[in-house]
Amino acid sequence: MKYAKNILETIGNTPLVQINKLTAELPCLVLAKYETFNPGNSVKDRMALTMIEDAEA
Repeated sequence: MKYAKNILETIGNTPLVQINKLTAELPCLVLAKYETFNPGNSVKDRMALTMIEDAEA
């Protein structure tokens, strides 16, 4: 079973989701990042984590 040992491990590695209905007629694969999977529901989680890690170093 895969699980995160703490909330910080859930930041980043955002899943990609295929966009089907909007791109049904296109001859290409269109993916979107599902940012709401981050703890703060935002892309800013990665930036905040980096700032905290830098401050602690």
